[in-house]
Amino acid sequence: MSTCGRFVVVIPAHNEQDTLDDCLASVTSAAHALREASVDIVLVLDDCDDGSAEIARRHSEIEVLTITAARVGAARAAGATYALVGCSPDDLTRTWLATTDADSVVPVGWLVHHQRIAHAGADALIGAVVPRLDELDPVRAGRWRASHPPGATLGHVHGANLGVRASAYRAAGGFPSIGEDEDVDLVRALRAADASITETEDAPVVTSARLKGRAPHGYADYLAALA
Repeated sequence: MSTCGRFVVVIPAHNEQDTLDDCLASVTSAAHALREASVDIVLVLDDCDDGSAEIARRHSEIEVLTITAARVGAARAAGATYALVGCSPDDLTRTWLATTDADSVVPVGWLVHHQRIAHAGADALIGAVVPRLDELDPVRAGRWRASHPPGATLGHVHGANLGVRASAYRAAGGFPSIGEDEDVDLVRALRAADASITETEDAPVVTSARLKGRAPHGYADYLAALA
């Protein structure tokens, strides 16, 4: 398996002006920490009518794509398609596609961790996501802690912390253009194709603890149901 010399980060955003600045700053810092690889960061503004575009303009290293699908699957797919256009089969094998969400903050070593997994031969990485517990009420925060001993996040797929080799992504058909569970569907297709998948709780992504999210039946609904 070839090592990855190029990393692409795709971030879908639908009216995320309150969290977008922190997200982009964190992804940029993670890109700067990566060595011996290039990084392209693609922000997909999907049907935004808030200040997200203005915030994006403050980040000169971010490539911005604007669509009006209002579906997170379509946004992730559009970002990947944009970044991978013109790639040869060899290019795809050496390119790693990572995704996070606009209401999330990645650790500075996030892409370094993805790089380590990619270089070990994995086709995909399923990473951990944790909420900002200080944003939750005491009841929900306590129940989250009680239900999340070490290993508890394994087996759960989150688009906020997902990585896949571009060749495996293409072979699996990419993100479906749907409004929810596009990440779960992609991983299901990867498993069906016998892709090598690593699940890890290292370098978790911290995400918003809001109780009403952008996608139906998403992480916000899970947090809301804790009480």
